[in-house]
Amino acid sequence: MDNQYENTGTETFNITHFIVRLIVGAIVLAITAALTPGFTISGIWPLLLGAVVLAALDYIALRLLGVNATPFGRGITGFILAAVIIYVTQFFVRGFNVTWWGALIGALVYGLVDMLVPGKAM
Repeated sequence: MDNQYENTGTETFNITHFIVRLIVGAIVLAITAALTPGFTISGIWPLLLGAVVLAALDYIALRLLGVNATPFGRGITGFILAAVIIYVTQFFVRGFNVTWWGALIGALVYGLVDMLVPGKAM
């Protein structure tokens, strides 16, 4: 490909892109947890680690399933995958607690906030 900035979902790993996604993800995650009942994050370290785990699980889902876990633009599959990833993250991060309902509502809130926060390439 001639255009190195084209985002096709099969791009190589880029550390700068990952760091930006991590920072933006942490901001979006903090806002989501604050607005979502049944979803709590008990400090800055669980927030940052949660953002890392969410980014990693999203990356794994993209590579294995070919589906980006975004609640909007990917239909019901992306929405359910986003909720599952939010829910599963609590098993990797102490201080990150979410119910099934919190994960479903959180996926919706995360998608809405993610659309409003700049810095994430679509």
